[in-house]
Amino acid sequence: MKAIRRFTVRPVLPEPLRPLSDLARNLRWSWHAETRDLFQSVDPGHWAAAEGDPVRLLGRVSPARLAELAEDRRFLRRLTAVADDLNDYVTGDRWYQQQGDGLPAAVAYFSPEFGITAALPQYSGGLGILAGDHLKAASDLGAPLIGVGLLYRHGYFRQTLSRDGWQQEHYPVLDPNELPLTQLKEDDGTPARVSLALPGGRALHARIWVAQVGRVPLLLLDSDVEENDPAERGVTDRLYGGGSEHRLLQEMLLGIGGVRAVRAYCRLTGHAEPEVFHTNEGHAGFLGLERIAELGRPDKGSLDFDAALETVRAGTVFTTHTPVPAGIDRFDRELVARHFGPDAELSGLDPRRVLGLGTETYPGGEPGLFNMAVMGLRLAQRANGVSLLHGQVSREMFAGLWPGFDAEEVPITSVTNGVHAPTWVAPEVLRLGSRQLGVQRAEDALTVGGSERWDAVAEIPDQEIWELRRTLREQLVLEVRSRLRASWRQRGAADAELGWIDGVLDPDVLTIGFARRVPSYKRLTLMLRDKERLTELLLHPQRPVQIVVAGKAHPADDGGKKLVQELVRFADDPRVRHRIVFLPDYGMGMAQKLYPGCDIWLNNPLRPLEACGTSGMKAALNGCLNLSVLDGWWDEWFQPDFGWAIPTADGASTDHERRDDIEAAALYELLEGRVTARFYERGRASLPDRWIEMVRQTLTLLGPKVLAGRMVREYVERLYAPAAQAHRALAPDTARELAGWKARVRSAWPGVSVDHVETTAPTATAELGSSVVLRVRVGLGELTPDDVEVQVVSGRVDSGDRITDASTVPLKPVGNPDLEGRWLYEGPLFLDRTGPFGYTVRILPTHRLLASTAETGLVTAPPEEAVESAGVLLR
Repeated sequence: MKAIRRFTVRPVLPEPLRPLSDLARNLRWSWHAETRDLFQSVDPGHWAAAEGDPVRLLGRVSPARLAELAEDRRFLRRLTAVADDLNDYVTGDRWYQQQGDGLPAAVAYFSPEFGITAALPQYSGGLGILAGDHLKAASDLGAPLIGVGLLYRHGYFRQTLSRDGWQQEHYPVLDPNELPLTQLKEDDGTPARVSLALPGGRALHARIWVAQVGRVPLLLLDSDVEENDPAERGVTDRLYGGGSEHRLLQEMLLGIGGVRAVRAYCRLTGHAEPEVFHTNEGHAGFLGLERIAELGRPDKGSLDFDAALETVRAGTVFTTHTPVPAGIDRFDRELVARHFGPDAELSGLDPRRVLGLGTETYPGGEPGLFNMAVMGLRLAQRANGVSLLHGQVSREMFAGLWPGFDAEEVPITSVTNGVHAPTWVAPEVLRLGSRQLGVQRAEDALTVGGSERWDAVAEIPDQEIWELRRTLREQLVLEVRSRLRASWRQRGAADAELGWIDGVLDPDVLTIGFARRVPSYKRLTLMLRDKERLTELLLHPQRPVQIVVAGKAHPADDGGKKLVQELVRFADDPRVRHRIVFLPDYGMGMAQKLYPGCDIWLNNPLRPLEACGTSGMKAALNGCLNLSVLDGWWDEWFQPDFGWAIPTADGASTDHERRDDIEAAALYELLEGRVTARFYERGRASLPDRWIEMVRQTLTLLGPKVLAGRMVREYVERLYAPAAQAHRALAPDTARELAGWKARVRSAWPGVSVDHVETTAPTATAELGSSVVLRVRVGLGELTPDDVEVQVVSGRVDSGDRITDASTVPLKPVGNPDLEGRWLYEGPLFLDRTGPFGYTVRILPTHRLLASTAETGLVTAPPEEAVESAGVLLR
C-alpha cells in the first residue's frame, strides 16, 4: 500500500550522544576518516545499508543500541575526541588567517551544482565535483567562502540499463529533511525566504537550506514551497532539466535569489558580507544584475547603472569551464526582456542595458540571443579558464569582445583545477603516507600543499608500493562484481544466469579505467574503433588488459545514449565480458572506489575540447598512471615519468572519421608496445621495477600539483585578493569618477589617431643590443596625455609580419601639442632579439583603476600610410 503522507521522524539521541548530531550535519565527515570510522562503529550493518550517510544511519539505529552506546566509555571518549577535533577545525586559525591583511572578509561562490558527497546528490559531473572540491579546500585553508546553489528535488538522475543496453533515467524524490541540511530561519523561527517577481504579477519564492561543508556554509535555494504555483514549485525540480524558460528561471533564482540568500544568511548569522563574488560558469551571471540594483538604493550609495556596474565588476571573478560555444547557455532576447520588464524582476534597471550585457557583438555573433558567458565576462573585471591550454582557447574564443587586441592580450587568465585529496585518496594510500610523514604532516601535505615535491615517497620500499597497488586492484574487482551483478538483475537477469560474474576481472591483470560524462567529444567508444584489435588486447595470453567503463549521457542526448549502448553491447559479448565491464549510475560513491583500483586512467577527448578534466588527477593521487590525449591539465603537466601521451591528429584538414581512426590506432599501439610491456616486465625480486618507479614519480612530482588546496591558494592570491582591493578602492564617488571617465573616453575615442611614425634607424637591418629612437605624432582629440598610454609593441615577426612573443614599452609625451593639436611621443626601442624583428605603435586608454590595458576594449593603431617611413627592423 502507498502512504498518503510522508513524515521524517528524527531519532532522539541520549544526552551523551548529542555531539553525533553535530558531526552528522557537518559534511566534513565525507572527507574525514576518523569521523566516518566513528559512525561506522555505531552499527556497521546499518552503516553499510545507509551507504555511509550518517544522517540516514542515525535514523535507522535502534533506541536500545543508542542507549548501549551512551554507557560505552570507550565510544564516548572517541566521540569527545572527534567532536573536539571538529570544533578546533572550524574555529582555529588556518592558512588563510596567517596571510596578513588585504584578503577579502568573505567570498560568495556561486555554482549551479555542487558535488560534496553522494549523500547530497546535487551534481551531474565535473563542474559540480570541482565546485565541491573548491568548497572543501577553502574550508581546509580557512578561506571564508559562502557557497550558493540550488536544491534539486530530483537531483540529476539515476542511470540503469535496459536488457539491450539502452540508458534509462530515474528521478528519485529527495526529501530535504532526510538530507544533511538545516533550514535557515528568521529570528522568530519562521523559514527565511527569497522572492523574485515574475511577469503578470506572479512571484517565485524559495526557502534556503544550509549544508555545512566544514567551515564553509553552502546555501541551497528550494522553490518547492506552498506559496508557489505548481509551475514555480517545479523550478528547482531537476538539474539541467526542462526547456529554455525553465532554465532561465533556474538561473535567475541562482543569481538574483542567491545574492538575496547571502544577504539573509549574513544578516541572521553575523557572517561577514562578501567583498568578492565568484561565478563558476555563466549560469549564475545574473548575480551581477542584482548587485547593480542593490547599489542603486539610497542606503547603498544611489549609484546610477554605469557607476554600479564598475563597482560590481571590480569585485567579481568569472570562471569559464567550456572551450566550445555550444556549451554556453544562450536565451532568446525576447524571453530575457520579458523577465526583466517593467512588471517583472529588477524593474528599476533599464531592460536595454540588461540585454546589452549579454549581446554577442562580435563577428559571427547572433544578435537575437542573450549569451550568459558574454554577460559573465562583462560583469567581471577578472576572468579565468581552468587550465593553461583552456585559458588560451578561451582568449581565442572570446577575442571578439576585445576587437583590435591579439588573443594573447584578452584579459582571461587561467587557474588550473585541482582535486580535494582527502576526498579522493583511498584510506590505504593515506595510511601509507601517514606512516612515512606522520598523520599531521600527511594531512597538511594533502590539504594546504605548497611543496613542489613529496620526497618522502622515495623512501617507501618497492614491495610496499606494489602490494598497495594489488590490494586496491583487488578491492576494485570485488566492487565491480557486486555492481555488475546488481546491474544485470536490474536488466532482468536471474541469479542462475549470473555465475560468470564471479570470474569477471582479475586482481593481477593490468586494469584501465574510463569514467566520465558521455558527450560526443569525450569519445567513450574510441577504444571500440577496431573491435578485433581491442579483443586481442583484452585476451592476450601473456599481457592481457581489463577495462572498467562508466558514464552517463544527458537524458536529451540520444547520440550519447547510442555510444553507451554500443559499449555495453561489446561488453556483453561472452568472449570478453570477463575483461571489460560497463557500470551504470556513475557517481561519487563509485568514483571513490574506481580511481584507486585502476593502474591506467584513460582519457581520449577531441583536443582541445577538454577544459581541464580532473578525473585523471584523482587517479594520479592514488598511484594510477595516466594515458591521455594532451588536453586540459595533461597538456600542461605531462611528463613521460607520469604516463603516456596519445598522439593527436587535430589538424584543420583532418575529418572526424579519419582523426578517430588515427588516434585509436595510436592508442592501440601504445597499449600493445609500451604500456602492457612496462606493467608485466619483471626486474629485481620479480617486481615491475620500472612501473613502480613511474608510480613513485607520479606521487612525488605530480601529486603536489593536482591539489585543490593549490588551486584555491592561487584563486586567493591571484584573483580574490586583487578583486577585494579593487572593490575597496571603488567608494561611491570613485565609482562615479571611473564610470564618467570611461564614458568620456568612449565618446572621444573616434578622435584619437596615430598620425605619423618615424625612426632613427638608417637601414632595415641592425645589430643585437642596439637601439633606435621612435617618434610618434598622435591626435588625442578631446583627451589629454593623462587619459592614454602610447606604446611601442615589438617582437619577432612571422612571414605575414605578425608580431609574436610581443613586449610593450610606453613612450613619453614631449612638449606641448602643436598648432594642429597633435602630440609628439618619443622613446627608445631596444633590439633585444635576433632574426626577423618588427614593431608597431598603438594608443590605449589608461586609468589607475583599470585591471588591464584591454579592459575598455579600445585601441588605436597607425594606418598604413603613417608607417611608410618607419620600416621593419632586422628582416
